[in-house]
Amino acid sequence: MNARSRRRIPTLLLAAAAAMFLVAWPGARVRAAEEPKFRIGVVTFLSGAAAGPFGVPARNGAEVLVEAINAGKMPAPYNKAGFGGRPVELVFIDENGGTTKQVSEFRDLVQRQKVDAVIGYISSGDCLAVAPVAEELKRLTIFFDCGTPRIFEDASYKYLFRTGATATIDNTAAALYVTEMKPQLKTVAAINQNYAWGQDSWNDFEAAIKVLKPDVKIGTSQMPKLLAGQYGAEISALLTSDADIVHSSFWGGDAEALILQGAPRGLFKKSTVLMTAGEPTLVRLGTQVPEGTVIGARGPFNVFAPDTELNRWFRKVYEERYGVVPSYPAYKMAQALLGLKAAYDKAQAANGGKRPNQDQVIAAFENLTFEGPGGPVAMSLGKGHQAVQGTAYGTVKHEGGKVTVTNVKRYPASRITPPDGVKSEDWIKSGFKTAK
Repeated sequence: MNARSRRRIPTLLLAAAAAMFLVAWPGARVRAAEEPKFRIGVVTFLSGAAAGPFGVPARNGAEVLVEAINAGKMPAPYNKAGFGGRPVELVFIDENGGTTKQVSEFRDLVQRQKVDAVIGYISSGDCLAVAPVAEELKRLTIFFDCGTPRIFEDASYKYLFRTGATATIDNTAAALYVTEMKPQLKTVAAINQNYAWGQDSWNDFEAAIKVLKPDVKIGTSQMPKLLAGQYGAEISALLTSDADIVHSSFWGGDAEALILQGAPRGLFKKSTVLMTAGEPTLVRLGTQVPEGTVIGARGPFNVFAPDTELNRWFRKVYEERYGVVPSYPAYKMAQALLGLKAAYDKAQAANGGKRPNQDQVIAAFENLTFEGPGGPVAMSLGKGHQAVQGTAYGTVKHEGGKVTVTNVKRYPASRITPPDGVKSEDWIKSGFKTAK
């Protein structure tokens, strides 16, 4: 026997012993095999004008959260590793490119890449296009950010959920805030993007203002196309309108462009500019955001987030990794992932500890209440598929060379959300009948 053969004998003996052990103890085979991964397709803007302010923070939020979930290093009740012990794998898709591309990418995620769930979509246009396809392909899908109330007010879905509140809360709360801020409010103007999100936002805000201040004059309403980037003509129209309040639901690069182009021309001094989705500009532009701007974060996120263990943990791990605080897209992505984890773990517990199927996870998700870094979330609209959450607004102030918000006012969901089965538009026009 040569030396090479002698060296192989211990290896062969070990392999034989291991095989005998697995035969004698079947449970060892189960533990030896790795749990199958729970694969999630994550769709967010990774290129274009929406990437830096919105899409990339959302991706970053997903990455730090899933890393902690897989390691079992999150605060309770999320400290059990993975989804019921299954490690989570993320498959990222760029949302840039339009609705036709997003529908194609969604089909690819489900049919070719075989993801277990999809979390995504910032653009309301993309959400409206993807929603019926998710139902057609019967794949659990969670919208984490898009705000148009049309999704669950115009249709009913089994496989689709949205873990963020609709734009209705943004605009009813905004109307309450500015009418309290300016009791003598006389004129309102607007600049919003010309698609579902911008149209719905302005319609809801205008209707809410008319309820609260029936004598208010509605001035110019500018509707440039999404991500146009240049707003010289629109800013000129707003300057000549002499409005007390300029309402804008601009987000991403458009929100930054409005500040960087409008501030030097005096728009923010002549009018109080209300930016319902403006909070990410505080993180990226700092003191370039003019004092006196009214800012919202589409929920109780970042500067408006509660002082809880979960929020402190999330801010800490995010800032340590990326060097900046998480803006609201990161919060909303975290909220979607935690909602899905809460539903999965609940379904597994109800299934006697066995791995749940998709229908069981869906049943657990419906009407679920769970904790996010922005506080409690209730899936109580849209037959248990649409989240309800309060929000807050504040006014920008510069202190010590840094930007902050003052005069923060919080609005509970019960004050700014229509009851289930009632369309936002009808509820607002009826006079906020359920508001307290």
